[in-house]
Amino acid sequence: MKSGISDKKMIEELKNRTYKVVKEIKKGWSSDKKYFIQTIDNQKLLMRVSDIELLEAREIEFEYMKKLFNFGIPMSKPLQFGICKDSQHVYTLLSWIDGEDAEIILPKLTTEEQYNLGYNAGNLLRKIHSISAPTDCEDWNIRYNRKIDNKINNYNNCNIKIPNGDKIIEYIIANRHLLEIRPQTFQHGDFHIGNLILSNNNQVYVIDFNRSDFGDPWEEFNRIPFCARKSPAFAKGRIDGYFDNNVTDDFFKLMTLYICVNTISSIPWAIPHGEKEVETMLNIANQIMLWHDNMRSAIPAWY
Repeated sequence: MKSGISDKKMIEELKNRTYKVVKEIKKGWSSDKKYFIQTIDNQKLLMRVSDIELLEAREIEFEYMKKLFNFGIPMSKPLQFGICKDSQHVYTLLSWIDGEDAEIILPKLTTEEQYNLGYNAGNLLRKIHSISAPTDCEDWNIRYNRKIDNKINNYNNCNIKIPNGDKIIEYIIANRHLLEIRPQTFQHGDFHIGNLILSNNNQVYVIDFNRSDFGDPWEEFNRIPFCARKSPAFAKGRIDGYFDNNVTDDFFKLMTLYICVNTISSIPWAIPHGEKEVETMLNIANQIMLWHDNMRSAIPAWY
């Protein structure tokens, strides 16, 4: 984090409150620090600590999390939000969910169980999208086309290229007109199996709202290749559940557009993170090319 707070200092500060157990959680790519906490009365909590520069963003996130929780979304209950004692960080205190990461438990399930879990996740995502975006949001067509231009430019300027990546660029250019007159809703911002928990009573819970935003609800499918790599049945179920088994004709073209944009942006993102991440993103890009028959098909083979 920018202010350079040490894990030891933060853990000591937290233990000085009413917490008997404080353990840092290393999972995820967020710049936030995350801690599992157990109180003296054995209540389990999750605390996220962010740089003070994110005060406004985290406060907005907290308010929307309260709306979602009150709306009945299965998720951690937002309990408290505030500024840390050092005045350099903000914290969000949430209830803890006992369970297992979906990406870990999926391979242990039958194909039917994987599909059903995906179907439930799709239903959950549709409920999240029932919250409308503010009326003053910039037009999606303008905003996302600007993002496309930036991502294509960044990809063209990096020295690592996806084999046959020009096909991905061609698909984006040929289909960006589909962005016209798209609705905007609240977005989770990073909806995939890495941010889903299967609780001890087999309920699907969604976690990590720190990338939440507003935009086209169908953009939330841009990370579905991460689900399909682990479980094609889950990915198919997620789409069927979202549309209640009535997938619209234009969905796949837009979903694939969002996947393509996410794919070309993954390479410039991966480079600073090292060779291993670059290799991972290139492998995913190659898999996407195969699923979509070198971008000749908007419907992926796994569906």
